[in-house]
Amino acid sequence: MAVLEYGLFLTVAYLASMIATVAGFGSSTLLVPIAIFFVDFQSAIFWVACFHLLNNIFKVKLFLPHIDCKVFAIFGVPSILFAFIGARFISIWPVAILTKVLAVFLIIFSAFSFVRPDFRVPANPTNAVLGGSISGFFAGLIGLGGALRSMFLLSFGLPKENYVATAALIAFVVDLTRIPTYLAGRVGAEQNIPCLFLIFLTIIAYAGVRTGKLLLARLEQEVFHKIVLGALFAIGLKLLF
Repeated sequence: MAVLEYGLFLTVAYLASMIATVAGFGSSTLLVPIAIFFVDFQSAIFWVACFHLLNNIFKVKLFLPHIDCKVFAIFGVPSILFAFIGARFISIWPVAILTKVLAVFLIIFSAFSFVRPDFRVPANPTNAVLGGSISGFFAGLIGLGGALRSMFLLSFGLPKENYVATAALIAFVVDLTRIPTYLAGRVGAEQNIPCLFLIFLTIIAYAGVRTGKLLLARLEQEVFHKIVLGALFAIGLKLLF
């Protein structure tokens, strides 16, 4: 990549990190389409996953006291297992078709929830396991499991800080699972990324999380909920078209 291209990617990475902190997801969704302009699809998934991991390390550190350990336990374990399965199938499954199915699902769910704000996916262990499994699988397969994860986590009615902290920890363990799996399958391993760029990417990830945390503190819980639903709807449209 040229210097200008690196600069564009870092700028988008900062915005993605900030938005992801406020909404509890989003950096992969914003960055994967940009990364595809520079590298092939599989390599884009891999390198964005690396940024996503850095992003979530900083989020977990900053929001550590707010993690809901019970929700993490029942959501995180199936997420790990199915992230591994999704990452193993990245070269086999019809990614384009699965992406469209996910897009339609997100559009319908977010629109219905916005019209019916009292609607929630029942907050029980069964749905938590189901949500962890589905979101983990899509995270491993196409790097876009965060939106589904948020959809199920919203049902637990967690305060915004607890929601962001718990989602970040789940995403972190999913990244720890899928990145080594990608490497084992030679996904993205052929791309040589300069060490200086990785250093800048780390700084950008931290700066975006810090900015997002400042914005989060100013939001009311109801406004926060609507922002997440709006982000789900926008992501669905982007994936569909």
